[in-house]
Amino acid sequence: MGSIHSYTVAAGRRYRISYRQPNGLQATLRGFRTKHEAEIRLAEVEISKNRGEFVDPSDSRAPLGMLGAEWLASRQTDLKPSTFRSIDSAWRIHVRPKWERRAVGGIRHSEIQTWASELAKTHSATTVRRAHEVLAGILDVALRDRRIASNPARGVKLPRKVAKPRAYLTHQQVADLARESSQPELVVFLAYTGLRWGEATGLRVTHVDLRRRRVSVEENAVEVGSAIQVGTPKTHEKRQVPYPPFLAETMERLVTGRRRDELVFGDGETHLRRPKSTSGWFHGAVTRAQAAADEAIADALANGRVSPPSFPRVTPHDLRHTAASLAISAGAHVKAVQRMLGHASAVMTLDTYADLFDDDLDTVSEALGMAAASSDVIAVLSRDNSV
Repeated sequence: MGSIHSYTVAAGRRYRISYRQPNGLQATLRGFRTKHEAEIRLAEVEISKNRGEFVDPSDSRAPLGMLGAEWLASRQTDLKPSTFRSIDSAWRIHVRPKWERRAVGGIRHSEIQTWASELAKTHSATTVRRAHEVLAGILDVALRDRRIASNPARGVKLPRKVAKPRAYLTHQQVADLARESSQPELVVFLAYTGLRWGEATGLRVTHVDLRRRRVSVEENAVEVGSAIQVGTPKTHEKRQVPYPPFLAETMERLVTGRRRDELVFGDGETHLRRPKSTSGWFHGAVTRAQAAADEAIADALANGRVSPPSFPRVTPHDLRHTAASLAISAGAHVKAVQRMLGHASAVMTLDTYADLFDDDLDTVSEALGMAAASSDVIAVLSRDNSV
């Protein structure tokens, strides 16, 4: 056990506690106004030592800015470049200006809650949650290093992310979009394989198996700032993805005459960049497809015909969702869709595309009805109703 000693200052008598830290070094805490306060603090120190929760006060005074810089450097090696860029941005813009000079041991849960709530008034839920996770991640390391006894960032109430309705194209709409596009082969390929933009634009001739109609997803070309960085796929795992028979001739034409290390799409040497969201070739193709659809709708209404569906505003990533939709509507099993998209699990696929499986409930119900028709179930119910 430690000990308690009194001493005198200009303001009167004060108390200090002396104790031995887990590393064997002697430590002292001063400034307690009453002996009772000193006894309580000494008891807390001894209990924390016995529980393995002891925090050296000098360690808890470390500024969060120093720990944040170390944490950020450690994450650069295990995160994808695009992910690290968003984390680094959250640190520089939202976390560091607010917390860098604060001692980690002095940060309170209520302060973090207030900060997150204020941030939510002017920023999206995604921005708030990312900034919070950066702060929480730094404090997690401080907790493991015994600089703090608990992480005050955990348990903070954060704004919910509201999922935007997804846009799915029909087979005809894919054809209409491709017809209006300067990259029709890429549009159709994305809509029927579900590859991410960077995975498709990172495909090389050596990744295409013409005989089996498969592509091997091994590289991901991601635009980070103004540069294209090539790495592994998002989940770090290679996967084989089939393409439908009608694409066989197109894929053969794309790879013919190119070296095995050349890219499939584009000029073979330079990765295609994601088109600009409001002025790129994809945006223009969607705009033209929408205009054509609107004309067809107006003509159908004027002539009393069944109106075709309107053309939704889609992005290149929505073609990935379209691929999932077309596969599911064609009867693909959820495990097959999972493997095609490269999801970590079938649960993730189901959670992501739960709305696409709603129609399966009607199919199951109708199938059960047809099967039951050959039994006595319906007859039994009829007899019960007549009683």
